[in-house]
Amino acid sequence: MSYNFFAYLSRMRYIERWSLMRNALPENIQEHSHMTAVIAHALGVIRRDVMGVPCDPEEYAAVALYHDCSEILTGDLPTPIKYHSAKIKGAYREVERLACEKLLNTLPDELRGAFAPVLNGETAERCHDLVKAADKLSAYIKCIEERKAGNSDFLSAERQTRQALEDYHLPEVDYFLLYFIPAFELTLDELGTIED
Repeated sequence: MSYNFFAYLSRMRYIERWSLMRNALPENIQEHSHMTAVIAHALGVIRRDVMGVPCDPEEYAAVALYHDCSEILTGDLPTPIKYHSAKIKGAYREVERLACEKLLNTLPDELRGAFAPVLNGETAERCHDLVKAADKLSAYIKCIEERKAGNSDFLSAERQTRQALEDYHLPEVDYFLLYFIPAFELTLDELGTIED
């Protein structure tokens, strides 16, 4: 018997993000999920090692890695539509839940227990604040990169996303914004190479 779970996951690269925007640098949900996982892990490390709050950064990374996998089946619904009303938001959450259930059913029984908490269970809920923040930070970085590429279509999104990040009032996010975001404004030469 063959199982489809990982074949579905490999299709994440075909789901483009920011579909209503002109993109200088196209991004798919596989790329976005990787960056979100990297940032979620970092926020977990900051929470644990800087803020002194016990947590498992690897758990944050795992939840972030799979946070958009339902979009393999649903596509990426543009934010203005997804959050237009409570009714649409609720209906879309139900569609996402059904998509995650469908994906879980493409795994052997003995593996479902390990993946269910990451996709839609208690682990996802426990990690929600930092994974949501990592998702938003990934979007903010995308906006910075688009602006640097000369694309003014992302200027409003950049301002709104920065404000949303500040409105979280999460010390881990504030730390990341202060110490890591400025480097995204640099060129490769300014960042330095292996010889520097």
